[in-house]
Amino acid sequence: MSLPALEEILERSHVVSLPLSVRFRGVNHREALLIDGPAGWGEFSPFLEYGAQESSRWLACAIEAAWDGLPAPVRASVPVNATVPAVAPSAVERVLARYDGPGTVKVKVAEKGQRLPDDVARVAAVRAALPGARLRIDANQGWDHDQALAALEALEPFGLEYAEQPVPEIEGLARLREELARRGLGIKIAADESVRKESDPLAVARAGAADLIVVKAQPLGGVRNALRIVREAGLPAVVSSALDTSIGLRIGAGLAAALPELPFACGLGTGSLFEVDVASPAYVAVGGELDLRRVVADPELLQLHRASPERERWWRDRTAGAHAALLSRRG
Repeated sequence: MSLPALEEILERSHVVSLPLSVRFRGVNHREALLIDGPAGWGEFSPFLEYGAQESSRWLACAIEAAWDGLPAPVRASVPVNATVPAVAPSAVERVLARYDGPGTVKVKVAEKGQRLPDDVARVAAVRAALPGARLRIDANQGWDHDQALAALEALEPFGLEYAEQPVPEIEGLARLREELARRGLGIKIAADESVRKESDPLAVARAGAADLIVVKAQPLGGVRNALRIVREAGLPAVVSSALDTSIGLRIGAGLAAALPELPFACGLGTGSLFEVDVASPAYVAVGGELDLRRVVADPELLQLHRASPERERWWRDRTAGAHAALLSRRG
C-alpha cells in the first residue's frame, strides 16, 4: 500500500461528532475523521488518549480502505453480537431493544467506580432478558488476578462463552488461564488489548495465554494485516470494532467476511448504540446479521454532524501526526 500525501488525505476528509444513546468509554459523543477515497470510504477514529504512534495504525487502516478497498469476501453476511455497556440493570432492556434479534450479547464489566455485584446484576439482567442468548463479558483489563478469579467464579453460572481481556499483560492472561484450568472453571480467555496494543500482536499466541484472539481492523493497521495476524496466530478469532461509525463497521465486516473461518459472532453491532450515524440507512444488523452492502457517508449527515471548528482542527492535526509516524516507520 502506497502512502498518499497528507494534503490529499485532508482534502478528502470530513470530521464528525455523533451522539450516542448511552455513555460508552466515558463519552456521550463519538468523533471520527472520515476519508472519501478513490476506492471507498475510510475511517480514522483512534480513542482520544492515543498518541501518534498508536494512532498511525488506525490511519493505515483508513488509507487501505479508502485507496485499496476491501479484500474479496468468502461469505455473504456476518453474525454480530449486541453490546451492553456498563449500565444499571434497569437499563439493560432499553439497550437490548436497540438491536434486532441478537443471538449473542457482550456485557461490559469491571468499569471504574463499579463493583462486582454491579457486574453480576448486569449480566443477570441480560440473561433474564435473553435466556437463550450466548453471553460473553469484556473487562478491558480492568481486574487484577485475584479480582478476575473472584469475578469469573461469580459469573461462571451464567454460562459465559468467554471472558475478554480480564487482566492486563500477556503474562497476566497466561497466569489466570492456568489457574482457571486448575480450578476446573471452563471459561475461555480472549485476548484483545494484548493483541492490538502490543508491539508484537502474535506474542499472546506464542505464550499460550489465550484460547482465542479479538482482532480489530483499525488498531491492527488494516484488514489485510489483521488477516495475516489471524493466520499466523493459529487461534480462533473474533472480529470486533472500536465504537466505529457505519464506515468503520463496514471495514470490520470486510475483515470478518474475508476470514476463512468465523466461529464466533462479531463485535460489529455497536452502530445500534449511536443516536445518529453518517450513513443512510445506518449500517446495523438485521436479525443478528450484517449484510455486505456498500456503505457510503451521506453528504447531508456529514454536514449536519460536522464537528466544531476547534475539534476539526484537532483531528486534522492528529491526522498529520499519525501520518508523520507512518512515514517515519517506513523509513
